[in-house]
Amino acid sequence: MLSFSEIVSGYEECRTTADWLLSSIQVRPTVGIVCGSGLGGLAEMIKDPQVFKYCDIPNFPRSTVHGHAGQLVFGTLKGKPCVCMQGRFHLYEGYSIQKITLPMRVFKLMGVETIILTNAAGGLNQDYKVGDVMILKDHINMPGFAGINPLAGPNDDRFGVRFPCMSDAYDRELRQLARDVASELGYDNFLREGVYCVLGGPSFETIAECRMLHSLGADAVGMSTVHEAIVAHHAGMRVFALSLITNRSVMDYDSQEKANHEEVLETGRQRAKHLEKLVSTMVARLDERLLNM
Repeated sequence: MLSFSEIVSGYEECRTTADWLLSSIQVRPTVGIVCGSGLGGLAEMIKDPQVFKYCDIPNFPRSTVHGHAGQLVFGTLKGKPCVCMQGRFHLYEGYSIQKITLPMRVFKLMGVETIILTNAAGGLNQDYKVGDVMILKDHINMPGFAGINPLAGPNDDRFGVRFPCMSDAYDRELRQLARDVASELGYDNFLREGVYCVLGGPSFETIAECRMLHSLGADAVGMSTVHEAIVAHHAGMRVFALSLITNRSVMDYDSQEKANHEEVLETGRQRAKHLEKLVSTMVARLDERLLNM
């Protein structure tokens, strides 16, 4: 459990990082995008990019996962000032849950108002196919059941309230915007909306675990996103998240299928252009959507 002094130093750590970045960039971002495994191509759409390796940023962890470039990219996407994380951090890399969510608080202090999270996930819903894209409408935070929550410890009111509501963690207007854009782009045949369950990893789920999670109401399972969503929502940012279904979770003991990371990356490559078009079109319409709310 964190002490009060650690919470205070946590705020100052985020402030130091935010100030360092703000002094080094040309545009102040209002949109933050987190790229999941194999989905780093979103950052390549950013105009006039300024790139910072995680290892060069004060207080930032380093991404250790294959398929995660490990850098922040600042610039504009469809005319909107953005920051994009090419690679995120996970519990299984050995970082504390506060450390892996540090970028969300740094973004808040930099002026980010909307967070778009992407991930690669296993499909638990038997109607889902590899290559489907699922909008997150809710989540199940399995580590949270054991007290592993990024908001554990003394609360810092400079970020948000002690007991934030999570029934509206994923912004309803942004979810509707995604559905509208997907329909216009002709993506209805592979767009889904469902519940994402986070586990600690790094081992993929057993058959019994997949069956249990499905029975609990989870449509997809992965090892990220939820902790970031909790911290971003706690800090008052609008959160949108989507999962690329990169493999079908094994639910049958007679099956010869095995989940593997290379399959995740390959599916990401195949569906990348669709995701880039969906997200970039959403970003282009953010101001218009807010004005019509």
